[in-house]
Amino acid sequence: MILLRRFRVLILTVFLVACSLHIMVDLLPKLERQGAGCSCSHGPAQAPERGWAEPGWPDKHTLRILQDFSSEPGSNASSRALDRLPLDGAPAPEPPGPRGDRSRLFLQGLAAARLGPARGSRLALLFEHPLYRRSVPPLTEEDTLFNVNTDIRFDPKAAENQAWTGEGADDELSPAGELTAESYPNWLRFHIGINRYELYGRHSPVVEALLRDLLTQRITSVAMKSGGTQLKLIMTFHNYGQALFKPMKQTREQETPPDFFYFSDFERHNAEIAAFHLDKILDFRRVPPVAGRLLNMTKEIRDVTRDKKLWRTFFISPANNVCFYGECSYYCSTEHALCGKPDRIEGSLAAFLPDLALAKRKTWRNPWRRSYHKRKKAEWEVDPDYCEEVKQTPPYDSGSRLLDVMDMTVFDFLMGNMDRHHYETFEKFGNETFIIHLDNGRGFGKHSHDEMSILVPLLQCCRVRKSTHLRLQLLAKEEYKLSVLMAESMTRDRLDPILIQPHLDAMDRRLRLVLKALSDCIDKEGYGYVVEDDLQGAPGARSGPRTR
Repeated sequence: MILLRRFRVLILTVFLVACSLHIMVDLLPKLERQGAGCSCSHGPAQAPERGWAEPGWPDKHTLRILQDFSSEPGSNASSRALDRLPLDGAPAPEPPGPRGDRSRLFLQGLAAARLGPARGSRLALLFEHPLYRRSVPPLTEEDTLFNVNTDIRFDPKAAENQAWTGEGADDELSPAGELTAESYPNWLRFHIGINRYELYGRHSPVVEALLRDLLTQRITSVAMKSGGTQLKLIMTFHNYGQALFKPMKQTREQETPPDFFYFSDFERHNAEIAAFHLDKILDFRRVPPVAGRLLNMTKEIRDVTRDKKLWRTFFISPANNVCFYGECSYYCSTEHALCGKPDRIEGSLAAFLPDLALAKRKTWRNPWRRSYHKRKKAEWEVDPDYCEEVKQTPPYDSGSRLLDVMDMTVFDFLMGNMDRHHYETFEKFGNETFIIHLDNGRGFGKHSHDEMSILVPLLQCCRVRKSTHLRLQLLAKEEYKLSVLMAESMTRDRLDPILIQPHLDAMDRRLRLVLKALSDCIDKEGYGYVVEDDLQGAPGARSGPRTR
């Protein structure tokens, strides 16, 4: 009997100990979180990392609604691309901490160094020129895409923990306790900065920060983009930003085969990157930020995708490389698979524009759209007076839309891009706004050939902005040579070199052809007719149609 009692006491003791252990295990995470707020000193790599996915940040749905699932802006770099040193000076000393943290911090510092402005450069000299220092007119609520106080406002009380925990959060609260725009993620700050005249400011620090995010943000999910003729992937980052990924399909040295039609040409990832830099040098600022990135196809695409159709197309090639091909209209088969070396592939990441639910965009058919047919020709290809008809048609009969098309024509001709069938504008701004230069992947296909048909709109209409004309003349001078500026600008990209020298030389050659065409127009029509003076008033000043 005594033994039985002792056995019962032993069983009860064991039960109580087990319950105590369970309670301690449950309380341990809470105690650790409380201990994280102590005054202990943490090294750079030991500090607790604050992620956007933690409780207290805006919920995923709130952030995701600001992304656009329908916008689209086409030699694998060896692993040495990750080991390049910053352009200026030696790398910073390696901070203490786990090896993984040290590597991550090194790569982020490397990206920052490569994206930072270079001192004493020709590019810096260009942006100091008076033509590149004109500011946009004062902005009203009608001139900004979003009103931060009403359209985009994240209330910390709406979060689960009623707190927005982030680095420097205490400094980013207004006296009233509300969050400022500076506390938003960079992709959202980019969206907020869009206005009637530009996608981003000439010296906007947000763009540089966003480019760094495109390089360093952890990819959390990948899906194929619907529509389009070739494979493109939508990549979502840890901070809920998104970008359009175009994988490498050709080496830098390859040209478009001469028997290829323009509508079956490859979309090149390096063309998207180069187009962003060219657009910025021309001072248009109408291409969303684009950066090159070297991805691990296994960890950063296959393992994070929930797209079963994409996942099923992964395979190991006979050369033991990881490959995939996805689903699309052209070049999505095992014969045209995208293969890594062994599992690394480079591509372009273009930042998304705001979601269409918040910022509607209108799609316009390009008046000089090609026929996209093997035998038929478009009307403008057979009618030399086609522009006169265009100028009678809204929205080209008033405002600056026709001049915007001329800017786009010059932009496409310098790249050799024949694939400009449609363009988009923000619906909020009506017809008094710029054209968004999206989808530039079919540029830079041939450096040995200048496609003069791209320049037909300019040749037929003989119209150009004075600011554009003066910048083109400036970029033709030796001290501001376009090819040199492009080469310098693109060295900031991690995948540099983006273009081989023949493509850079081709841009200088094509620039001379543009200026020759404008000179011929001025000789024929007169300077006052051809050149629209947009420098006297505000940059956004509008003019009516001109007749001969």
